[in-house]
Amino acid sequence: MVVGRAGFKFQNWAQTYGSNPELYFQPTCAEEVKEILDLARQRSKRVKVVGGGHSPSDIACTDDFMIRLDKMNKVLKVKRSSTYSKIVIGWLLSDPHSVIALHSLSAPRIGAVSEVAAAGVIGTGTHNTGISHGILPTQVLSLTMMTASGEILECSESVNADIFQAARLHLGSLGVILNLTLQCRSAFRLQEIQFSSPLQQVLDNLDSHLKASEYFRFYWFPHTENVSVYYQDPTDKPPSFKTSWFWDCFVGYYLLELLLWISTFISSLVPTINRFFFWLLFSGRSERVDISYKVFNFDCRFKQHVQDWAIPIKKTSEALMQLKSWLEKNPHVVAHFPVEVRFARGDDILLSPCYNQDSCYMNIIMYRPYGKDVPHGEYWLEYEQIMKRVGGRPHWAKAHTCTRKDFEKMYPAFNKFKNIREKLDPTGMFLNAYLEKVLY
Repeated sequence: MVVGRAGFKFQNWAQTYGSNPELYFQPTCAEEVKEILDLARQRSKRVKVVGGGHSPSDIACTDDFMIRLDKMNKVLKVKRSSTYSKIVIGWLLSDPHSVIALHSLSAPRIGAVSEVAAAGVIGTGTHNTGISHGILPTQVLSLTMMTASGEILECSESVNADIFQAARLHLGSLGVILNLTLQCRSAFRLQEIQFSSPLQQVLDNLDSHLKASEYFRFYWFPHTENVSVYYQDPTDKPPSFKTSWFWDCFVGYYLLELLLWISTFISSLVPTINRFFFWLLFSGRSERVDISYKVFNFDCRFKQHVQDWAIPIKKTSEALMQLKSWLEKNPHVVAHFPVEVRFARGDDILLSPCYNQDSCYMNIIMYRPYGKDVPHGEYWLEYEQIMKRVGGRPHWAKAHTCTRKDFEKMYPAFNKFKNIREKLDPTGMFLNAYLEKVLY
């Protein structure tokens, strides 16, 4: 019999949200998951499954029962064919890529952080970049889910297809994902080429950049005209590394946190800090070659507030120039670097921010040096207004102020998702405050 632990305190990685669940469970098998759901039903408790806690919002918080499936962490099956390979995994945490690599496989694309849960990654619509690639849930070929009643459902394009299109981006609101089958490819290396460019030049040549690299992205440094462009492409070249690794890994980032902390007292320093660190770490050109997931991953060194919206790709230049213009007209508002701009192919997943449209993701941050909060409300509000004006949809894992009324306008299939959710969970076992806000 699985036993819940009282007194557990949950806090997300950014330390911006937390909760105190009544009981915290770590089941080891599907039978124990069912025991927990049975107990929750008997006591009229809600249930929230938590992964790595990297979502910078309250999507994973609950005061009732919390489940963490890290003890169900394993590779269940590997299958190869002439066209693609697939791997069936449980609840992988703490760098799943090294496990997959044991089978000489790799995910075609992953997010920026590895210390996450597989079902959480798809459940919130995690993405990388590359207009020929969809968000990470598009890699899911099938999944197994336990509903609030304890029923186990197999879902794929051919079995429970409607549920599958909802469950590939589930928000933790449909049931407990027990395992996933992911499409993979043979393990590969990436060559990353980074170079600097003026912002307007990048925007004027956006189509050319999208065609020039499989995984293209760029960083704009607010309060400047500076952009750092990244091309990442598969290669057979041997591993090699940046010559600036000493600055990147040791001096640069520790100095950045100190200067950002000082800027919380003298906010006018932020534009100078942005220009200085562009010159120090990102100006010029650099190259490296490494295993794909090491290139995809980004070392999030500092706690931060984050927003990330997907907008129609044709609106990229308009939205970014509106944000830049507003900052120039409001010099009292500071904006930390970088604004990260990435791209994803459209899909048919019901709650995907890329539903029925190729998209540009525009990610803004405000660092919290040494955990100190910084004023960001005015910046956040204007950014959201710009994103809404150009037809944007917020990343489900990130902080935003949208409610059900907003999502009904943004998502043609919003009510279809809700109907599926209510059939699978009629009593609202898998709801929490966040889900009530966005769904009801």
